[in-house]
Amino acid sequence: MVKGITKRWVLNTLCAIVAIVVFAIVCLSFAVHTYFYSSVEQILSGRSVEFSKILSKFPSDSASGFTSAARDYVETSSERESMEITVIDRNGNILANSTGFAPDTESPMPDYEEAKNSTSGYAKWVGRLPSGEKVTAITRMVKNSDGENICAVRYISSMSDIDIVIFCAVAVFVIVGMLIIGLVIISGTYFVRSIVNPVRNITETAKKISEGDFNAQIDKMYDDEIGDLCDSINDMATALGAADRMKNDFISSVSHELRTPLTAIKGWAETMQSCGVPDKETFDKGMDIIVKESTRLTGIVEELLDFSRMQNNQMILMKEKLDILAELDEVLYMMRDRAHNEGKHLLYDQSDMIAPVMGDKNKLKQVFINIIDNALKYTPKEGVVGIQVITEDELIKIVVTDTGCGIAPDDLPRVKDKFFKANQSVRGSGIGLALADEIVALHGGTLDIESGIGVGTTVTIALPLAKD
Repeated sequence: MVKGITKRWVLNTLCAIVAIVVFAIVCLSFAVHTYFYSSVEQILSGRSVEFSKILSKFPSDSASGFTSAARDYVETSSERESMEITVIDRNGNILANSTGFAPDTESPMPDYEEAKNSTSGYAKWVGRLPSGEKVTAITRMVKNSDGENICAVRYISSMSDIDIVIFCAVAVFVIVGMLIIGLVIISGTYFVRSIVNPVRNITETAKKISEGDFNAQIDKMYDDEIGDLCDSINDMATALGAADRMKNDFISSVSHELRTPLTAIKGWAETMQSCGVPDKETFDKGMDIIVKESTRLTGIVEELLDFSRMQNNQMILMKEKLDILAELDEVLYMMRDRAHNEGKHLLYDQSDMIAPVMGDKNKLKQVFINIIDNALKYTPKEGVVGIQVITEDELIKIVVTDTGCGIAPDDLPRVKDKFFKANQSVRGSGIGLALADEIVALHGGTLDIESGIGVGTTVTIALPLAKD
């Protein structure tokens, strides 16, 4: 069953070409037929004009002389072998005939009757004789000086040979037309298959990809638009596969991140419950851990909610004019205890300058927490995390530098992609940098990362200063 692209090609292209070829054959056949029949008529008409001029010179009242002249011309004419010449008197009697046989009184002469009754004195007839032979006959009336009909000259030519020539010409046209249609079908079939087969392969591969087989690839057969489509789908499958792996890693990381504080909370709650009334030291320690882990859990959930809003373009900023360095001081105050407990150095010379920025206080704090948290996570014990503030071209730049393991050159362009984690051994969901980059961008700023293996990482947050 013909369907799809093949059906459209048959209906739109092949049918149109067949119609054009048939129309061309009909037009050419008609033109050839008209040309040959008109040529025969012109030849017969020209000969009749010559003969009528000769006969018009003889007086019609001299019957013997007129008849003798007519017979002499007919019998000696060089064209009597190719056409029949007849002279008919005004009464319809045949005076002379080039065949040399007795006149056939049963042969129709409609052209003679028409010419005799017409004002032009000329008529043509195409038809068949009683023998079945197809002929063209023309009759021209011969007039005297007074304009009276004195006789008629009739020329008859057989059309059998002409019809054979026309038939051969039409046969050639039909054969050529069929060859053209055949070539169109062959080339069109090859062309359609060159599209249909790759599209079928693309469809099958796309179904596999939609079912989760991201390793499916399409064999590129042509270096054209179809080939470009194959490359695009192959790249898409590769990207989807990578995104799927990152998603799975993300789910695994988030599950681990959520399980850790929940385990701590549950463990201390059970401990405090099973011990009856614990001593104050144990109670304070347990409650402190429960509060910290609950806060950590809340932070993870908030981060996930913010990421969801970012994905749906629904993140709303509550902007106000604020001192960005004051917010940075608060974050560093929270981070100092952690750095001290982990045996790491957090260096920052508090600045007395005021850096007014139009922004969302909580979101910007979240950016600082994410960046400094990453710096501490990847910095080894006794390592240093330094924070520097620079003002430049109406921008305030917060530069966070660590002495951690650094990021590989291949991973550096992707560290701000969602779900991506360059180091799977370190805790984290893989969305912190993507979220921080989005928040900074919504504030009209930039977040740039420079890193090298073994030399640490430098993150620069640039925000525009508020105008007075």
